[in-house]
Amino acid sequence: MEQVGLQPNWYNRYPHEFSGGQRQRICIARALILQPELVICDESVSALDVSVQAQVLNLLNDLKRHYYYTYLFITHDLSVVHYMADRIMVMQQGRIVESGTPDDIFLNPQTDYTRTLINAIPRIN
Repeated sequence: MEQVGLQPNWYNRYPHEFSGGQRQRICIARALILQPELVICDESVSALDVSVQAQVLNLLNDLKRHYYYTYLFITHDLSVVHYMADRIMVMQQGRIVESGTPDDIFLNPQTDYTRTLINAIPRIN
């Protein structure tokens, strides 16, 4: 529990006593306790507000560096993809249309679909 930022004395709490971010940390702890080689994260931060998303993503990256976890991160949020990924695969209608490093994909997209996804990322002016 401590490795995912939860207090050990919270062990006997009920689910309704935790925030959304704390519940996500519980899910991470439950997955990692088995010491898997691959962790699949399917829209794992989509329901969290931006500051809590950042905390959870930073936690996942810290755990990846410390324990050498491999994540398969499934998301529609390309800013999350850019932050988390070492390799990216862009899928359209269930087919991989492009793959590469984050720099390959974001700096030199090869398909109109990928360009459309990148252009849809909100930007602050």
